Amino acid sequence: MSTGTTSTVVRHSIMIEAPVEKVFSVFTDDIGSWWPPEHHLGQVAEMVFEARVGGHIYDRMTDGTESHWARVLAYEPPTRLVFSWDVNPTWQIEVDPDRTSEVEVRFSAQGPNTTRIDLEHRHIERHGQGWEQLRDAVGSEGGWPLGLGRLRERLAA
Repeated sequence: MSTGTTSTVVRHSIMIEAPVEKVFSVFTDDIGSWWPPEHHLGQVAEMVFEARVGGHIYDRMTDGTESHWARVLAYEPPTRLVFSWDVNPTWQIEVDPDRTSEVEVRFSAQGPNTTRIDLEHRHIERHGQGWEQLRDAVGSEGGWPLGLGRLRERLAA
């Protein structure tokens, strides 16, 4: 596992003992099974990943409302996906796409049962005032490293 942060980019890599197709599928189709519950913006009943360019990643809340917090920008199974990060530095939904960042996730087969994930959360400065705190949060051990660690735990189960 490795983590790195530059001024406006957070990078994190992890190795997972599972075939690349399985890792990609669980990351997208079963996102709610590994996403840290403490990383939701409310009381979530279901997490949805619409597996297509132009789709959304959203939380369906226990009261039936939906919180759309990402847009799928690239969807290339089983090797790559890119989505927007439509959450501002105060952890509210950002509706202006010019004030959102991007998360690119690459899945590389390292053998028949080993996958490397390289995640890059970039353009964080687009969020405006407070972007440094957002960068520090997603780059901390409680950010992307926690989430990808939970993905690895889910695939090991």
